[in-house]
Amino acid sequence: MSITQHGAGSSLQAWARALAAQTAETDAIRFLVGTQSLRYDNQIHVIDFDDENNIINKNILLHHAGEIWQISASPADRNVLATCYNKISDSKVLTCAAVWRIPKELQGGNHESPDDTSSNAQALELLCHLDNTAHGNMACVTWEPLGDGKKLLSLADNYLMIWDLQESSTKSVLSSSVTLEGKGQLRFTSGKWSPHHNCTQVATANDTAIRGWDIRSMRQIYCIENAHGQLVRDLDFNPNKQYYLASCGDDCKVKFWDTRNIHEPVKTLEEHSHWVWSVRYNHSHDQLVLTGSSDSRVILSNMVSISSEPFGHLVDDEDLSDQEDNLQEEKTKEPLQDSVIATYEEHEDSVYAVEWSSADPWLFASLSYDGRLVINRVPRALKYNILL
Repeated sequence: MSITQHGAGSSLQAWARALAAQTAETDAIRFLVGTQSLRYDNQIHVIDFDDENNIINKNILLHHAGEIWQISASPADRNVLATCYNKISDSKVLTCAAVWRIPKELQGGNHESPDDTSSNAQALELLCHLDNTAHGNMACVTWEPLGDGKKLLSLADNYLMIWDLQESSTKSVLSSSVTLEGKGQLRFTSGKWSPHHNCTQVATANDTAIRGWDIRSMRQIYCIENAHGQLVRDLDFNPNKQYYLASCGDDCKVKFWDTRNIHEPVKTLEEHSHWVWSVRYNHSHDQLVLTGSSDSRVILSNMVSISSEPFGHLVDDEDLSDQEDNLQEEKTKEPLQDSVIATYEEHEDSVYAVEWSSADPWLFASLSYDGRLVINRVPRALKYNILL
């Protein structure tokens, strides 16, 4: 794995496409990266970034189960994660999902192996499998965003499933499921659990369509047919605006939707020149949107006009002098303009994943297929413009 800091960068020395921030860790800047190797044991690399010294520390955990296609970190326990992975059974490739725990010796982080090899690496501790034998290949797994780490959503072929974890997460129980029905062989490609509406809604993608579901009744509540001209790759909910959803796809576009009015997108970005694999809203400042593409680029956009603060950061009148008051009036009259803030070109291969840090809202990571992880910061001028 290669990590660079322009960020910072590191190389995994293995193919990789799975990246996650350690969601429940709000003090240390930590990311989880999963490898895809057919020859060797696959690994989870636990990446700690020391911001003050601009140093990256890495711990390696063995993932014996198979090639890692996705990682999802528990929102409640920083030492628990779920993976989607490939395994070979009866000469067939199956995509499965399981929940794991980081070994106690490594739970504090910063115990880097001095030789940076996996020779002394410990294995992840298996907590439970999500049994998909009757439902086909797993496409993704994600945790209930604001929960206690006991509920998971998984998508497998044309099944949407909600799981309850019991007995200290060592047992998974399928609590509800629904089947995607229609002409042809419909298959889910990605999904996202909304942090709004008391976590009762999820969005899924299949082919070129985006669907919303109410998980209390397991019924479809909206469907955006032909949301993209080609396959929809990823989805993300705006953390501050409950009806806003971002999507990206193989048509090279990133689209923003208001799920109350699905006839056309609120906004469309066309900055990438190849498939867009990943889109992420900043958790705190929702005008900041990251995208990663197989054009090898990461783009940071400032989508302020459709954010929760379209007129910028408004301060209390009592805190303003007369001169500042006039400037503030001008600021409140006109919405700020959307723009591309920066294009990052440190990668030499397809960028499959981008993620914001859960500990520092101004820091993000991107991962390309050649195993290169790059950590970057929001430009300082934009940061102060947003804050001040």
